[in-house]
Amino acid sequence: MDPQDPVLEWVERVSMYLARDGVPPIAGRVLGWLMVCDPPEQSAGQISDAIGASRASLTSNLRLLTTMGFLSSRTRPGNRTTYYRMADDAWTIVVRRQIEGMASFLDLSRDGIALAGPGNDGRVRQAHRTFEWMAAAFAAAPPLTTAPAEPAHQDDHEEKKR
Repeated sequence: MDPQDPVLEWVERVSMYLARDGVPPIAGRVLGWLMVCDPPEQSAGQISDAIGASRASLTSNLRLLTTMGFLSSRTRPGNRTTYYRMADDAWTIVVRRQIEGMASFLDLSRDGIALAGPGNDGRVRQAHRTFEWMAAAFAAAPPLTTAPAEPAHQDDHEEKKR
């Protein structure tokens, strides 16, 4: 792993961004790497070599990311190696899961207001107002549209024509 490689610097930035939300650094590096690597499907060994992670640490983080819905995995006929890639619509799935979690906390905060009683419910009510606001904002948001894949460079089209 060359820490001066601009791709790996970007991968590290992704990792640091996700760490703010509690994603372990290795998991963040895996996500960053799988967002930009070529081919998009990589074995644990390829990922380990690229990001400089130990195989033991990588294995637990691959499992975590798969469970969270970020990654999908498969084997190839005649090959025992497992290959990982970003799951289709991974970011949409994860964000929707987070939105559902916020809606669940809205219900929880509503119950907390009732339990705390008048005069003692200020902190719970503040959380409830925040999550109510978030729920309303997401409910009013336009639906996410899937953009078509980016076209290849013009030179690529010219090569294919030849």
